[in-house]
Amino acid sequence: MPTCCDSSKSAQQRSAATLSRTLGYSTEDVRNVPDGANLGLGCGNPVAIASLRPGQTVLDLGSGAGFDALLAAKAVGPAGRVIGVDMTAEMISKARQNKAKGGYTNVEFRLGEIENLPVADGSVDVILSNCVINLSPDKAKAYREAFRALKPGGRLTISDIVVLQPLPESVRQEVERYTPCGGGAALVGDLKNMLREAGFQNIRVEPIAESRELICEYFPGRGLENYFASATIEAVKPDAA
Repeated sequence: MPTCCDSSKSAQQRSAATLSRTLGYSTEDVRNVPDGANLGLGCGNPVAIASLRPGQTVLDLGSGAGFDALLAAKAVGPAGRVIGVDMTAEMISKARQNKAKGGYTNVEFRLGEIENLPVADGSVDVILSNCVINLSPDKAKAYREAFRALKPGGRLTISDIVVLQPLPESVRQEVERYTPCGGGAALVGDLKNMLREAGFQNIRVEPIAESRELICEYFPGRGLENYFASATIEAVKPDAA
């Protein structure tokens, strides 16, 4: 296997399916959704870490064309429910088309912002998100909204880009020039503080070691893998007193 930053195959040249398998999705996951649902834009597999159970209500923040929401719909079964929220009408339209193509009856897609979620207080069991919250201009509000939407005892299980150490100005400028994902990412410590201030407990932020190779492939020879990583982020809303 080539060492980091020596790979001869660019990540940009990989198919969406190949990228998804690299990020933790199974071949079955990729095959079990309609064509066009998987855009290959994530940075992990939040469905895998969520341990979804039949009958749960799941909220997917930044649901895109519906990939994770549709996988979640299979996991929660006909007694469960999945709500995907995206801020662009184009993605909502694509997701609804994919829902129709797959014949899903327990998932819906709503137009809205993750900082102002179109869901009721305390209405969902699990919140998923995949490489979206890092793009928010107000991450603290997005996490407060997630906390509001969760039932007591509900869980936040997301994949996102995080910053491992403070960025030199030269690195920050380069990243902001080429990728909004990295440019908007938060330091791990700041992220934990935002979650804690929103009210979450049992907070875990675990960088994914394998993401280093992909970062190297996208930005060869620049050392950005020393500053950024994909991470799994988990937190719990406390049970009601």
